Amino acid sequence: MLSERQLFILRAIIDDYTQTAEAVGSRSISKRSDVNYSPATIRNEMADLEELGFLEKPHSSSGRIPSQKGYRYYVDHLLSPHHLSRSDLVDLRTLFAQKVSETEEVIKKSAHVLSELTSYISVALGPEAFEAKLKHMQIVPLNKESAVAIMVTDTGQVENRPLTLPSEMDMSELEKIVNILNERLQGVPLYKLHTRLYTEVFNVLEKHVNNYRSFLDSFEQAVRSERPEKVYYGGKTNLLSQPEFKDVEKVRLLLELLEEDDKVHRMLSTGENGVTVRIGNENDVAAFEDLSLITATYSIAGKPVGTVGILGPTRMEYPRVIGLLEHMSKDLTNALTDLYYKK
Repeated sequence: MLSERQLFILRAIIDDYTQTAEAVGSRSISKRSDVNYSPATIRNEMADLEELGFLEKPHSSSGRIPSQKGYRYYVDHLLSPHHLSRSDLVDLRTLFAQKVSETEEVIKKSAHVLSELTSYISVALGPEAFEAKLKHMQIVPLNKESAVAIMVTDTGQVENRPLTLPSEMDMSELEKIVNILNERLQGVPLYKLHTRLYTEVFNVLEKHVNNYRSFLDSFEQAVRSERPEKVYYGGKTNLLSQPEFKDVEKVRLLLELLEEDDKVHRMLSTGENGVTVRIGNENDVAAFEDLSLITATYSIAGKPVGTVGILGPTRMEYPRVIGLLEHMSKDLTNALTDLYYKK
């Protein structure tokens, strides 16, 4: 358990290092107006905090910088609720005051605004299938037990989904099913297909097709297997202006990773709702070892469907970034839910 004095000094070092990116010495802390400890006392406490793993001493420096353990303790125990500035709130409200008609447009603009407000890299995951609507469907049998459901969307996207056929399925019945599916599901967003099967298709199949239940169960499973969400970025080169990223090789590794959407998608899809903070090596990716990734989920019609995040140096301004993401996720949820019900 850290003492009150140690907590104060740890917070002071993190606050100063966030602003300057330079090691913090005992004299600079002692000169603060809210400090009444001597430089010698502060030095002793800094040495203890270093021994406990909360601070590090860079080579060729008499000062200290926070360690990843120090940042984790700060985020978990020392953060106070952050009230966004008037200018931040105006920028966020301006984004959502604009008239937008597509989910993709809202998410792209959100990523752009977050990168502008923070000068870090912003990342947003958006459900790719949400806007795409079914235009036409075919089911192509491969043998007696399996088939491929081919779904063409109004955006030109082609989805191929493996499908198990019931052993008692007759091919003439399969053709009848395809006709019913096209008639009843045309224009339905892929995002909603599996729920519409029972509200739009079930009763019709029951009247006109034998052995429809086994097929319906199999088909529902096939259309549930959605493709990964799209990844949108803002300010990919913003970190080049940060002093921690003067190393060209470090920047190269980072930018190469950001080109691999599948990997970034997996990193952001934590399965946890709300705000998540991962610091340095907690990201389990070498290219992110000097970075923190803060994410927040957003929902559509009550269903968590995407993530917005900020990727920045471990000395990032955690209270402000968390505050921005909390506001952004709420505003995104409201805006996208409104679009959803207008469809």
